[in-house]
Amino acid sequence: MPRARKSPTRSIPTGDVKSRLIAAAMALAAAQGWRRLGMGEIAREAGVTLDEAYRIFPTRPALLAGFAQQVNESVLSGPDDTGGTPRERLFELLMRRFDTLKPHRAALKAIARDSIGDPAALFAIPIGLNAMAWMLEAAGIGAEGWRGRARCLALAGAYAATLRVFLGDDSEDLSKTMAALDRRLKSGPFGTGDARRAA
Repeated sequence: MPRARKSPTRSIPTGDVKSRLIAAAMALAAAQGWRRLGMGEIAREAGVTLDEAYRIFPTRPALLAGFAQQVNESVLSGPDDTGGTPRERLFELLMRRFDTLKPHRAALKAIARDSIGDPAALFAIPIGLNAMAWMLEAAGIGAEGWRGRARCLALAGAYAATLRVFLGDDSEDLSKTMAALDRRLKSGPFGTGDARRAA
């Protein structure tokens, strides 16, 4: 007789249902992978009824979109530093994003690995482009019009390349991630000036 699987989490946040579902999904993905993880298991881990979970996140891509929105809100609610060049501000915003993602790195590794070849992963593209548009706007760089769309695409490519470095960056201060992001932003259409992270 197979043994019952122990829950990998001991304390899911007691806040709103959306946050509990996201926290449960990240914990389960980190512990057992993403490919076979179902919404029913996520709901049970979060202590949420199935109908309640369905009303908020009817699919796993919807849950990942909710996680992306949570990250966006965290980044955009940070200090509004208007100093420096647009590229420096963009660098700070994206490093704030990586700092926000740091506690979820194991889950993100599993999601990235298990999404290879999954057609549903294509739904993440518009979500990622929207997030990059907000990062540009927050840095004072236009994201509208054909030039803005070109910047969004360029930034999405720079972010994706840096994300791969971030997932393997075991340094406490994310120095490898910072160096990779700095290089990518310097080669893109994001304004002038050297990007340096504030001390």
